[in-house]
Amino acid sequence: MSVRTAELLMGLLTLLASLGLMYKIFNDGLAIGWIPDRGPGSGMWPFWLSLGMALASIWTLLRWKQGVTPESRNKAPYIDPDTIFLVGVTAGSILALLVMTSIIGLYFSMMLFLILYLKVIGRHKWPLTIIVTIAVPVAIYVLFEVALAKYLPRGLPFFENIMMIVDDFRYSLM
Repeated sequence: MSVRTAELLMGLLTLLASLGLMYKIFNDGLAIGWIPDRGPGSGMWPFWLSLGMALASIWTLLRWKQGVTPESRNKAPYIDPDTIFLVGVTAGSILALLVMTSIIGLYFSMMLFLILYLKVIGRHKWPLTIIVTIAVPVAIYVLFEVALAKYLPRGLPFFENIMMIVDDFRYSLM
């Protein structure tokens, strides 16, 4: 697919999404205007923002047809093979992160993901990889489980027990 084709498809998709949202808001009977003594209707901002996006999409499509922008004349490939490979690896590793979260928990899954992404894909040095691989899960643990008291998935009992050791240590400091 060329850059020219990508611009055309994006213009069409955003136009269709805008029109679909406007149709949904209008069909659900949401007020799209100002209601006296109350303020904006429940569908006012989504409708008018969608209309603005639809007009911007039409403008993009008109400029594409006229060939005004460099993108509308560019016949080079939109995405090179290296980028497609990187996006595929990223999507696959995020899927693996999600699947592993239910098995070994979020923290250990995140550590494996970070090692893969930093060391294998990013080719960073081991010290940085180790620091980030430990710091990010600890920061997320402190944010969610300590500050917000929202427990994240810990996985199978073995991994749950490891996290309980972390909790015991945390509570011993208080």
